[in-house]
Amino acid sequence: MRDDTRKRATRWIATAGAALVATTVAGATGLQAQEGDAAVTFNRDVMPILQTNCQECHQEGSIAPMSLLTYRDTYRWASRIREKVTERVMPPWHIDRTVGIQEFKNDRGLTDEEIETIVAWIDGGRVEGAPADLPPPAEFPDPNAWRLADEYGEPDLVVASEPYTLAAETQDKWWRPVTPTGLTEPRWVKAIEIKPAGNDARTITHHVLAFLEQDEEDSPMAASIVQASTRGGAMGGGGLFMEWAVGKEGEVFPDGAGKIMLPNSRIRWEVHLHAMGKEVVDSYVELGVWFYPKGQEPDNRTRLMFFNATGATGLDIPPNQIAVTQDHHVLRWPARLENFQPHMHMRGKAMSLEAIYPDGRKELISQVDNFQWNWHVNYIYEDDAAPLLPAGTTLVITAWHDNTAENPNNPDPEQWVDWGDRTVDEMAHLWVDVTYLDQTEFEELVAAREAARELAEAEESSSSSNDENP
Repeated sequence: MRDDTRKRATRWIATAGAALVATTVAGATGLQAQEGDAAVTFNRDVMPILQTNCQECHQEGSIAPMSLLTYRDTYRWASRIREKVTERVMPPWHIDRTVGIQEFKNDRGLTDEEIETIVAWIDGGRVEGAPADLPPPAEFPDPNAWRLADEYGEPDLVVASEPYTLAAETQDKWWRPVTPTGLTEPRWVKAIEIKPAGNDARTITHHVLAFLEQDEEDSPMAASIVQASTRGGAMGGGGLFMEWAVGKEGEVFPDGAGKIMLPNSRIRWEVHLHAMGKEVVDSYVELGVWFYPKGQEPDNRTRLMFFNATGATGLDIPPNQIAVTQDHHVLRWPARLENFQPHMHMRGKAMSLEAIYPDGRKELISQVDNFQWNWHVNYIYEDDAAPLLPAGTTLVITAWHDNTAENPNNPDPEQWVDWGDRTVDEMAHLWVDVTYLDQTEFEELVAAREAARELAEAEESSSSSNDENP
């Protein structure tokens, strides 16, 4: 993999948007030419794409600002849709598809062909098409229900924060109550989900941190460590159990891995709230937990890690400048990385995760080159693609911030910008679930993956040989 950090920065700043739009328009023209008189129609070609990728959010009562359930709805917003899909802003999937791992469990992005189809429909007259071509309406889960319930049923444990009443107009608030879990025995966690609940909670909740505080010696979850590290607010403090922001769903741990909750444990919340123009009474958030069956204990413990990209000097972004910061984190034990979730604010533009192996080899694991501050997407690796890294591997996290007038999200390019909790301040870190492995299991997993790769290459070679010699 490449390690030309500065070249990548220049590329997305100067050329990425223009090249993508040009490629998309060219592809759309080619598609129309191939189809000739058979124009791209909404009913036959566009509606299936919207049902699969867009409508779960773009429906009444969900989080999107407009509905895309019908031809009339979509026709009205066609120009805006064209802009968002060609710039790969929507659907919210901002991973750089040219580098690093591309196999994800929750890939919600559009393919090049789907973008070409949408653009061809818009540029070709927005034809509705034959009624018989329209697929039946899609069925979607209740947007206020647990997202993991379809696969795992209702949570085994639900912990709710105390309610909070937010004034119609006020500065941002950070609500930090403590809630007992009610557990009376140790339980291993298979999956976790957080969701805002109560009146208008989804509208006023910016993010939620849930810290697990329990009686456990020599652990980041120890009560004394959690209390000390979260006093006054500390996103990277000890005991971080689960994080939620717009665009992130629940977390499911691979078989053989999970988190443990002990009797008499507590959830120490940090809920970031922002006013919406009307008073919101009794807003709260909920944590849903799914357990492994009793007696089934995974071999490995997964920890949610906070990997900074700010370096020793921290964030100090000059006015009208593009800033690059970087930090390094060494893995003390063999590990599997389960996900890649960049976190920045309004000036954030890109972030990458690179591994430097003990033998000096470098690998670019993942990169977001089109970060959107109002979406905090958690890119969850497929099981057979999740990075397996030996002890002593150095993780290199690099962040780019654009504090110029060219950044349409920038509230004021004349300001110096420092680290801070407010959205107008900045951050630069990765949330990564790290599953630590013992050396034997690590070596077995690496060997199994290498054997699978060699088998796939042999099958591909055999298939190519058969095609050449019918």
